[in-house]
Amino acid sequence: MGKIQPHLPVKLIAAITINDVNLWPTVRERLETEFSPIDSFLDWYDFTHTTYYESEMGANLKKRMVSFQDLIAPEALPEIKVRTNQLEEAFAVEGRRRVNIDPGYVCSAKLVLATTKDYGHRLYLGQGIFGDVHLRYQRKTFQPQEWTYPDYREPQVIYFFEEVRKLYLAQLAEYRPQ
Repeated sequence: MGKIQPHLPVKLIAAITINDVNLWPTVRERLETEFSPIDSFLDWYDFTHTTYYESEMGANLKKRMVSFQDLIAPEALPEIKVRTNQLEEAFAVEGRRRVNIDPGYVCSAKLVLATTKDYGHRLYLGQGIFGDVHLRYQRKTFQPQEWTYPDYREPQVIYFFEEVRKLYLAQLAEYRPQ
């Protein structure tokens, strides 16, 4: 029988899709107030990988990935997704989102995203939220799954998350359970 142990903390990340980058300083301030300071970010890139958000948010969307300084308990992810959905609503105008915030976490073995949508490869986490193992760390790099979103397959995105993983491992080396 295996010994049940608490999971190590994980590194909170978020993907930010926005229709006006001038809104970013305000969004960043709210995110940092809710969670912790942002300690790493990927430069904005044109989010042309899907038209899924265009009907609500418009065209010419920009996207970036960020990571947060403070480590979190992985079981906090559903509550974090609920809070990011509330932030999206707070920034909406006439019921239309101007920002989409997809939280998740990086640990040594994988990148997990939180989502409200259920599919065969997702596990229910609670509060209407599912977890999606989007990238797995194998052979010294993050590897996409067959369902991984196209932009998460891009070399600059994978490189960013490899760097976030290094930050995480350095933080973990200093971690002392309470």
